[in-house]
Amino acid sequence: MEADEKLLKAFGLAVRQAREQKGLSQDLLAELAGLHRTYIGSVERGERNLSLRNISGIGTALGVPGSKLLERAEVLLGKVTPRQRQ
Repeated sequence: MEADEKLLKAFGLAVRQAREQKGLSQDLLAELAGLHRTYIGSVERGERNLSLRNISGIGTALGVPGSKLLERAEVLLGKVTPRQRQ
């Protein structure tokens, strides 16, 4: 698996974890973010290369900055440790 594919999968996992932590369904997250429900599913599976606009919209719908979702993806990839984030 290439590095960009790994990043997309890690970002999708970060979105899924945040969504589940908030107790949201994919349908509700999609509605809040102004996106289609199948788009959210494909993001969570790492199948989408998102635009900044969609990263921001998903983050807003989850109540977290999009940058935090990217940061979480990097932690999941092992690129940074939680301590390095501070």
